[in-house]
Amino acid sequence: MKIKISRMRRLEALSGYLFVSPWLIGFLMLTLGPMLFSLYLGFTHWNFHEPMSTMKFIGLGNYKQIFFHDPLFWKALYNTTFYSIFAIPTGILFALFLALLLNQKLHGIAVFRTIFYVPALVTGVATVVLWQWILNPEFGILNGLLKMIGIHGPAWLYDPVWTKPALILMHLWGVGTTMLIFLAGLQNIPTHLYEVADLDGASGWQKFLHVTLPMLTPTMFFNLVMAIIGAFQVFTVVYILAGDGGPGDSLLFYVLYLYRKAFVEFQMGYASALAWVLFMILFGLTLLVFRSSSLWVYYEGEKR
Repeated sequence: MKIKISRMRRLEALSGYLFVSPWLIGFLMLTLGPMLFSLYLGFTHWNFHEPMSTMKFIGLGNYKQIFFHDPLFWKALYNTTFYSIFAIPTGILFALFLALLLNQKLHGIAVFRTIFYVPALVTGVATVVLWQWILNPEFGILNGLLKMIGIHGPAWLYDPVWTKPALILMHLWGVGTTMLIFLAGLQNIPTHLYEVADLDGASGWQKFLHVTLPMLTPTMFFNLVMAIIGAFQVFTVVYILAGDGGPGDSLLFYVLYLYRKAFVEFQMGYASALAWVLFMILFGLTLLVFRSSSLWVYYEGEKR
């Protein structure tokens, strides 16, 4: 009997491995394998258009070049960090504001939810083309509206001072996905918590501070992590707007610089080192958010 049971368990285990094998093979060949290869490339000097036989192991040479002899690396990191510092909180707060508005029990609210979510479905290229027209300093809608109230609008995408604020403004256009996640979080808050708050005579603002916000912190935690990763990986928008880095390299974002090194200058070893530096930055920031979550993320039923 024991022999039959062990044989059945082996067959079940084998069946499980067979079912999972397509994903496992894909992960090994298309994810883990390329990651390990790029890790090795980061320690080599290799031009992508040359044979692999010309690959030369240089140890930490690429990383020394990045941190001590490459001013464009620091420029790209500064641009990306500046954008992230302002785009992440404004995007999260704006998405939360929209979610609160769209969480009202009103007739036809589903139509408004759809309207506010649709911009998130528009592809990156179409969005950039639309905003190039909106932000045009001569005939753009935004400067036209500013002119109507007596304000002379800036050159936006043509002025190094205004290029990153313009990108942050464009980022707010696509917060529909974050808004939808917040909306799901709001609708998942137990109604009895609001009923108890009403019995205690809490005002709307007090209910928001002491019920809504604490119960939304897990959702906020998720959105924050995804926003950090997304902000540091901005590429499509800046590539279409200014593949050369824009005025004064003000739009030279990190991933754009990495792309330039890899597929324009064909310095694949150097680009791989840049990719791993970005990985470590994102890993460090994500780890910091996870470690700090015990201080501000509240889960229902958790004892404090």
